Amino acid sequence: MQSFFDPAILFFVFGILAGSLKSNLEIPPQISRFLSLYLLMALGLKGGFALATSGMTADVLISLGAALCMAILVPVLGYLMLRRFLNGFDAAAIAATYGSVSAVTFITAVQYLDTHGISFGGHMAAAMALMESPAIVLAVVLANHARQQTPSAAAANAPLGRILHEALTDGAQLLLVGAMLIGVLTGESGQAAMKPFSVDLFKGMLAFFLLDMGLLAARNMGKLRGQSAWLLVYAVAGPLVHAGIALGLGCALGMSVGNVALLMVLAASASYIAVPAVIRHAIPEANPSLYFGMSLGLTFPFNILIGIPLYVYVAQRCL
Repeated sequence: MQSFFDPAILFFVFGILAGSLKSNLEIPPQISRFLSLYLLMALGLKGGFALATSGMTADVLISLGAALCMAILVPVLGYLMLRRFLNGFDAAAIAATYGSVSAVTFITAVQYLDTHGISFGGHMAAAMALMESPAIVLAVVLANHARQQTPSAAAANAPLGRILHEALTDGAQLLLVGAMLIGVLTGESGQAAMKPFSVDLFKGMLAFFLLDMGLLAARNMGKLRGQSAWLLVYAVAGPLVHAGIALGLGCALGMSVGNVALLMVLAASASYIAVPAVIRHAIPEANPSLYFGMSLGLTFPFNILIGIPLYVYVAQRCL
């Protein structure tokens, strides 16, 4: 309950309330984009500074390997489950959305761990970047396979090379990786120089951005009306299952509490920015209101308000 009274979380709740009341409160898109880029840059720097201190240890490699494993396992399991009651295109699009990650959910979890004094590796930011693209590639392959079953649609196959290029050169992801490399190169001196930017401002910027996310989430909840009850169940139960798998994997590999908690958050999150933007062009046959409405209208609020403290609590109890 204590986490619910965190100012950043309360601004998110306030945003949901304002959006539900049809308020004209809004954050200009340019400001929202800036806040998103700021948070990714600050997170990348923090991760880079931590890596400069720790170096490329066995723990780092284990965590990155676990992240890559989850990035492949989650979309495959999701597709096999969703294909039971959806067509191949919608199943692939939703599997990609839930197989990828939400940077804001991860950043909120990092802030939660910092607030509660739970240590974690800065390299987990690199794990987040590593988990961004595999689900997109798998979804495109699955969608192309579905098109092969419809001869008239075969010519519309999305070129995997172009989609892969878009996924790997996404501006936000490049900024995260670039900031991390700069943090590694500059080390302690860079950390001291950037502290007012990447540390002192971070909490306020996160609260402002979560206000915008609350408004956006409230305005996308309407897209869930009339959808199959199974999809609504998947939007909550799916992340819980994914987090459970990540917990088991992290325990088996001997990862620390903080790193396991973040791996659970990454596995349970769903992309609502990068993946939908790519999928909309790569799988135009899929219904955007499904994958976008589910991830932003239900899964994101669930993870921010309930999921993050739950995953951290479970990780603490099991490790």
